[in-house]
Amino acid sequence: MFPPKVTPPESAREGASRFARAIDVLHQAIADRAFPGASFGVYARGQMLALEGVGRFTYETDAPVVTPSTVYDLASLTKVIATTSAAMLLHERGILKLQARVGDILPGFVVGMAPGSGKEKVTLGMLLAHTSGLPGYARLFEQHPTPEGMMRASLKLPLTAAPGTRTEYSDIGFILLGKAIEVLSGDYLARFCQRNIFSPLALHSLRFCPPQTWKASAPPTEIDNSYRHRTIQGEVQDENCAAMGGLAGHAGLFGNASDILRFAQNFLRKGRRQDDTKPLFRDETMQLFTARQTEPEGTTRALGWDTPSRPESSSGKHFGERAFGHLGYAGTSLWIDPERDLAVVLLTNRTWPDRASQLIQQVRPAFHDAVVEAL
Repeated sequence: MFPPKVTPPESAREGASRFARAIDVLHQAIADRAFPGASFGVYARGQMLALEGVGRFTYETDAPVVTPSTVYDLASLTKVIATTSAAMLLHERGILKLQARVGDILPGFVVGMAPGSGKEKVTLGMLLAHTSGLPGYARLFEQHPTPEGMMRASLKLPLTAAPGTRTEYSDIGFILLGKAIEVLSGDYLARFCQRNIFSPLALHSLRFCPPQTWKASAPPTEIDNSYRHRTIQGEVQDENCAAMGGLAGHAGLFGNASDILRFAQNFLRKGRRQDDTKPLFRDETMQLFTARQTEPEGTTRALGWDTPSRPESSSGKHFGERAFGHLGYAGTSLWIDPERDLAVVLLTNRTWPDRASQLIQQVRPAFHDAVVEAL
């Protein structure tokens, strides 16, 4: 089994010329070694306007060329495409309550904790909004190489702030959220997403743990000299997710730009789909989860999603106040602006051959500005 081959629709046939300046931004980024290649797509005004590949899998001149069919490690886009979407569906069904306490669903989160630790106050809504007080990251994989050990370690981590008082983007929070979704749904997160999100939307490239036959269609993300001691290609880069078997609430999803745009369509023009079938989410659910939180003061986070920060955002300067999106560590991003009826996905392997380059921080806003200005 191989990943599906993508043929850009007729509406995207002029994408290379229409978005020439945005493509120039990507070519310059490749020359500057921000990343060796990129795939991107633009959906606006009810149709896909661009679906393009630029550059190669690596910097070698004989490396495979990136195409719209190229499958990338989506990194933390997993948090919104899979985990947050699953939470939205369960919320609509009355199964997931934002005010439900994590300890009531995952007792190991609070059992054995010292009185006054604050963990008894952490809710699912706080996990989604990154206000739980949990640390942003911990190298748990170094001491816990199994999924069971990783989950126990995640449950036992102490808070670093009182719940609700600070926004700290937390992989740990989404590891726990993924597990809570499994408990509430009675299904594995990957299987729940496949049955309720990916299959209904015919998103055939989106999946956890892609088969070995997909390896040649996925750019490598890094040469890992410290943990796995091999080139990471066709398997999740994130070490904590790898220790969990490649299946976690914070990372692990793979996919191509076309399917991510088709997913994004559900958030535009009241969930309109090109085939006029029922949208995945209700309007009120989308509004609830994509609206910026009001507390703590200064947060840009919605529920699962992020919103543009000011004055500088990875989405550039043109995305509106109601826009929302997310980034992935490996060099991926998705930004959606319902007021412009616009979605833009950018997929790269900016961590190749190592994680040193941070140039993508300048590339992302320049690229998004060029896309919007072309419209």
